[in-house]
Amino acid sequence: MLFHFTKMQGLGNDFVVFDAINQQVALTPLQLRFLANRRFGIGCDQILLVEPPQSKITDFHYRIFNADGSEVEQCGNGARCFARFVHNKGLSDAEIIRVGTAGGDIQLYLEEDEQVRVDMGPPVLQPALIPFVADKELPVYDITANGQTLQIGAVSMGNPHAVLLVDDVEQAPVETLGPALENHERFPQRVNVGFMAVRSPYEIDLRVFERGAGETLACGTGACAAVVSGQLRGLLAERVLVHLPGGDLVISWAGGQSPVWMIGPAVSVFEGTIEL
Repeated sequence: MLFHFTKMQGLGNDFVVFDAINQQVALTPLQLRFLANRRFGIGCDQILLVEPPQSKITDFHYRIFNADGSEVEQCGNGARCFARFVHNKGLSDAEIIRVGTAGGDIQLYLEEDEQVRVDMGPPVLQPALIPFVADKELPVYDITANGQTLQIGAVSMGNPHAVLLVDDVEQAPVETLGPALENHERFPQRVNVGFMAVRSPYEIDLRVFERGAGETLACGTGACAAVVSGQLRGLLAERVLVHLPGGDLVISWAGGQSPVWMIGPAVSVFEGTIEL
């Protein structure tokens, strides 16, 4: 069967996007892994499905699948591509696009110069809801991995994140600690792992090892989680410029139950059809 798709990217974090409103799309884990394969398929970090709304207060529903075929709750860079996709395809001309996800509802706003602003909702910090095994909520937790005791922040932005503070992201042990923490027993649904270096209260460097995908060039929810964790540690201001390997995001959080705001680009790369 032939499927129409769009290849998109946000700061190099790349996606294969399917309109599942005007065509029926039901993909198996094997098909998802094939699509994501950069040698035998199209190649991407994640596959996104644009679906009809599942509630009366949203305009669309949004599903996200990792390169390993697993479904996840949320993706910030993917959300920006979602907004650009539904406008480019004429599926919506609304100024505010309300989208339901497995990680909660979000709101998307198209800005100038290919930028998209996203209301990611408030961060989740209660360990049981992240989910993360801990006795009580703390800004920093001790955790043992690869024979060493580390300090992490634990935050959910619709998906779970562990945030480590490092001196230099270029020297950070992403390849070893990333997988060790991703599959740590204290994160029952696995976890995305961020390695954050603070340049100033207004600027950080960040690398993210994503569960089910490995290190990516950018991670929107990872940038949000890093800024929240940095604020909780008393290191960061309300508005922070986040430097990722693929480019920059601006993240803002006023604290408490205020939503986390993300601004960044979303670009269509090419269109195509594929037989599955």
